[in-house]
Amino acid sequence: MLLRTLRTNGLRRSLKYPNGDLYTLEANLMNKSLRELTDGADKDPITKLRLLCFSRGATGILGIGRAFRAMDDDGSKALNEQEFISGIRDTGLDVTDDEIREMFNTFDEDGSGSINMTEFLLKLRPPMPECRLGIIDQAFDKMDRDDDGVITVADLKSVYSVKEHPKYQSGEMSEDEILTDFLHNFEGGRGNLDGKITREEFINYYATISASIDNDLYFDLMMRRAYAM
Repeated sequence: MLLRTLRTNGLRRSLKYPNGDLYTLEANLMNKSLRELTDGADKDPITKLRLLCFSRGATGILGIGRAFRAMDDDGSKALNEQEFISGIRDTGLDVTDDEIREMFNTFDEDGSGSINMTEFLLKLRPPMPECRLGIIDQAFDKMDRDDDGVITVADLKSVYSVKEHPKYQSGEMSEDEILTDFLHNFEGGRGNLDGKITREEFINYYATISASIDNDLYFDLMMRRAYAM
């Protein structure tokens, strides 16, 4: 979840919106997804996995992505069937071995016996219309000041001021600590919190938030207010 006490362009930015704030949207999505996941109704295994991600909040897809990448020992950015089965088991998802193999075969479109990690995450995250992807890209580009494809603390220093953050004013946290904490919101609860946010991670984060918002105009308003666009 985003820090509410950062300031953009010298003005304090708030993530409160007409129908509730980002915290409420995320909490509602988590509760709704958990209910659907445990309601006993028949669901295909990919839907179950997506609901599990949603039940873990905006960073649920990120967390699974990082957990799977940690298994990629050879750096091929692909997983074989056994690695995929182990990864799904580690998530705690209640599915059978046959259902896991069904998922694997769905993701392994070319029948090569391996799954490309990027394609896996693209299929896992909920679909978004181009208008939403466009505003997410605009927000990322605004923060990626040096256009190197990742957002770092150095980028944020030229976009945000932390001078009104209460922990900065009290001396409890430094500027770098506050901005690093901001970046960690996008990285999920698992894996290496390296303080570098890729475009893919940024989009995956907001894909989950997007799933909790029905109206495209409202999503656009949320993003523009959050990033002063």
